[in-house]
Amino acid sequence: MKLVSDGVNALRDAGRGFLVITHYQRLLDHIKPDVVHIMANGRIIKTGGPELALEVEERGYAHLLEEVA
Repeated sequence: MKLVSDGVNALRDAGRGFLVITHYQRLLDHIKPDVVHIMANGRIIKTGGPELALEVEERGYAHLLEEVA
């Protein structure tokens, strides 16, 4: 993971974007996201900053699924 994240971070600049799909907060510890989207059933159900990924890591997805139900 560290090798891949180092490569992504080395290529990161204002003219280039990356789409990183992960279930692992560990990866996001190395690649700090600008925007986080939470998906369920093929739809984006919530969008936020890096703090949203930390919230999901701490609390899980259940409360987000309840919000959109």
